[in-house]
Amino acid sequence: MIGVSLLGATGSIGCNTLDVISQHPDRYRVVALTARTNLTRLRSQCECYRPQIAVLADADSARALARQLRITAPEVTVLAGAEGLQAAATHPDADQVMAAIVGAAGLMPTLAAVQAGKRVLLANKEALVMAGDLFMQAVRQHRATVLPIDSEHNAIFQCLPRPITAGLAPQGVRQITLTASGGPFLHRPQHTFATITPAEACAHPKWQMGKKISVDSASLMNKGLEVIEAHYLFQASADQIQVVIHPQSIVHSLVTYADGSVLAQLSNPDMRTPIAHALAWPERHTAGVTALDLPALARLEFAEPDPTRFPCLALAYAAIAAAGDAPAVLNAANEVAVSHFLQHRLSFSAIPDIIETCLTRLAGSVSASLGDLLETDQRTRRYAEQYVARLSG
Repeated sequence: MIGVSLLGATGSIGCNTLDVISQHPDRYRVVALTARTNLTRLRSQCECYRPQIAVLADADSARALARQLRITAPEVTVLAGAEGLQAAATHPDADQVMAAIVGAAGLMPTLAAVQAGKRVLLANKEALVMAGDLFMQAVRQHRATVLPIDSEHNAIFQCLPRPITAGLAPQGVRQITLTASGGPFLHRPQHTFATITPAEACAHPKWQMGKKISVDSASLMNKGLEVIEAHYLFQASADQIQVVIHPQSIVHSLVTYADGSVLAQLSNPDMRTPIAHALAWPERHTAGVTALDLPALARLEFAEPDPTRFPCLALAYAAIAAAGDAPAVLNAANEVAVSHFLQHRLSFSAIPDIIETCLTRLAGSVSASLGDLLETDQRTRRYAEQYVARLSG
């Protein structure tokens, strides 16, 4: 039995992971489940999967959950806050850790799992965006295994001859290509972007995701974060990473080799495919996903992204070029901007303006430690909050 800890169990990735695990009850057992605020769903998951520990961010909520589980699942120990996340990420019975906490909040527990030498199933791209060099150094130092869960990076991983440890060129790779659906506004008139509502931005045409990642997908910032993630994960230079629009979301990414060969991974748009791949790697098992019907697809379309429609993508490439703390600044500014947009306090078209302003004003330091990066994150958030307040006033 393979022990699995799920950091971010109540979100989309967490629920899909539990669905795959449920299909193989003789192979996996759930060791730990964590959530930020969704007490009701976490309670249901605890009653179904009987983990050793459950974690909520808030201490009062954790106490409420503990009271409820005393009757229905008394064997579950309920913890709270950062210490609880640390315990879930490093639990001695956890062979694999699904790192699916959204945003910067996922950095520390994900890094703790790496430092514990776990197999980390990385769905939290912000850990690499914020602290890519330090994160990958820790992977090598503690001999952890990192398997990407983002469908694009998982596709690249599947198309490579072996895990990348020394750059793409020694593997004969010329270029990697990330595909992007284009989101819900691929063909919407750009002059109407200022009137986009949170509900419209969260209505993704292909994927069912949380609100924050849905907005990032609509702005193409999600793809920008994935470019930065690929930069660190595969040790790829910016000019080795291409992005193409692919509305069908069938080809999840491609790898171009020096001999002209191009390998691609295709599947229906269902996150259970990369999740099952990472859980079982290097083996394969069922995920509950239907196979592709190639004749029914008729055709697959590809196009270059429009930089005027999607300025966030260019900002991500600029952050790679600036290096240092620029990716951490970009991530923090984006999280603040998206949060205010979701609360109807900021227009959709203002999101890239805030990110660009923060990059111009705040980025430029070489961050030598995790403490430096965390301070950069907080400084950027304070500045972005003040900037939004000025816009609102």
